[in-house]
Amino acid sequence: MSAEASALSVITTDTVRDLLSDRKIFPGVPEDLGEDAELVLDSLGLVWLLHVVEERYGLVVEPGDEDIDRLTSLRSLTEFLRAAQAADQAEGGERVDR
Repeated sequence: MSAEASALSVITTDTVRDLLSDRKIFPGVPEDLGEDAELVLDSLGLVWLLHVVEERYGLVVEPGDEDIDRLTSLRSLTEFLRAAQAADQAEGGERVDR
């Protein structure tokens, strides 16, 4: 995906659900995960998810401890990534440290 195309791709709940669909990486995440259902990602899973976000969207995000503590549902994870994406686009694609 080109940088221009990734800039146009907004991260949605369905996007994040798709990112979590790899059963080898996220074996405990159900396919029909509700937006507010509890979501527990281990550190390796979170690192992998952020790696895939970087590959697909060119978005580099380094969440702080407070951010990680709030990533407890599909909705909160989506909101976090969308906020990071918006900040990244506002800053012209520079690295986003949250």
